[in-house]
Amino acid sequence: MSKINIYIKTLTACGAVAIMAMGCDKEDDTAKRDNNRIAQVLADNFNLTVMNQVVMRGGLRDRADGDQTMTLFSPSDEAFAKAGYANSSAILTAAYDRVARLARYHMVEGNYEIDKMPFLFNQEIRSLGGKLYVTRWIKNGDTVLTINGSRLLSTAVNASNGKVQVIDRMLEPYVHETIADAIASNKDLTLFNRALQRAGMTELLKGNTPHTVYAPSNQAMTAIGYGTLETIEAADPAVLGELLRYQMVADRRFVNDYILSIGSTNEGRQGMLNNSSVTVTLIPDIQKPGAFTGISLKGIGNTSVTNLVQQDIITGNGVLHITDQVLRITQ
Repeated sequence: MSKINIYIKTLTACGAVAIMAMGCDKEDDTAKRDNNRIAQVLADNFNLTVMNQVVMRGGLRDRADGDQTMTLFSPSDEAFAKAGYANSSAILTAAYDRVARLARYHMVEGNYEIDKMPFLFNQEIRSLGGKLYVTRWIKNGDTVLTINGSRLLSTAVNASNGKVQVIDRMLEPYVHETIADAIASNKDLTLFNRALQRAGMTELLKGNTPHTVYAPSNQAMTAIGYGTLETIEAADPAVLGELLRYQMVADRRFVNDYILSIGSTNEGRQGMLNNSSVTVTLIPDIQKPGAFTGISLKGIGNTSVTNLVQQDIITGNGVLHITDQVLRITQ
């Protein structure tokens, strides 16, 4: 055999070995590829398509596919639809900053087994985008888990780099660190905000102690005689202060906290900052027997119930609800 033929055969053999080696490398890569990361759990779940788009467009795809252990609180597609995001296309047309904040607020570092947390209300944990509040409670013999008042719909979907917890409502990232700032920025609370200033109570709602405020709308303030800034300026600060403290709770209270804690009569009492109380009544869900859609309030001096126009507006130091009537101590 000529030297040339031997050389060609040698090259052919080496090439075959090289190709086989490359094939082995590809098989090894395929074997090593992890298809059970959080990113893949989202991509494979037909009910989490919007959250999948939020994570990708919000810049957290690498986190969801990375080695660091994470917990993702994922609203269902139905929950996103209720918040105004009907499908994943709505995320593509939303402002990038908004989507990025949504993504970060729903993702937490670490593997949070909230079903093993103590039976307490509003236990603080930290997401990549701010504070979250977890409640673990027992209602009618069932253990209920909530985050910022949003219920977990199912047990966790485990991933190789953490878990996905499906929830029934989109978590709204808070914009304001304090309730005082949230009130001051709301155009429908200008009269209530001025009353806080007149009574010298603004600093109270800027502090570290959590509060819940049931803030009457401008229309509600007008109905009891505080319809202009001038009438508020003319009011006795002490009288205003007593009235305002009757709209406040010295703790953090989401609507779902009442739904979980009030008994079978569907009516309870809430102590307010002025040491008086209001009646809290659960509003039944006519489409779901045994379930509730919200609450109404009634002060000692009210002749009709007070409804929540907006609820569960979270801030860094508490919760704000907007009401359609002022809670009154006297008629």
